[in-house]
Amino acid sequence: MRFTKLAILPVALASLAACESEAERQADATEDRIEREAEQSADAAGDAEAALGLTERQLLDADLVAGDGTELGDVEQVRRDAAGEVSELLIEIEDSDPDRFVTVPIDGLSVIEGSFLNDTDLQTDLTAQDLAGMPDASIEAR
Repeated sequence: MRFTKLAILPVALASLAACESEAERQADATEDRIEREAEQSADAAGDAEAALGLTERQLLDADLVAGDGTELGDVEQVRRDAAGEVSELLIEIEDSDPDRFVTVPIDGLSVIEGSFLNDTDLQTDLTAQDLAGMPDASIEAR
């Protein structure tokens, strides 16, 4: 009987995957691509300071928070201007469904100690409503 239950599990998982819409699959693929590109960029940048006294990897590990500490989103990508300076961050808006991405200028952000040990957050004057009202970010392959 136990073998039968285990044999059914892959079929059930395949059925759940089939229920995912094409748009959801494309969104997942886009998010995976963004994460791979960000990881490659952070690896290439190494331990060099990128912005705000942080490395690119530290920026990518940071959360964007409001002045009251409310989490607004996750940093998904560091974007640079033509001179190679960090100019903005691609943010995945917290609890958006489907996932929404916006860009937030690096100017005006400050580094604060996060809620977890050795955690870094980036604080902004923006609110969740401000982010929700921003246009969707352009997400093309780099």
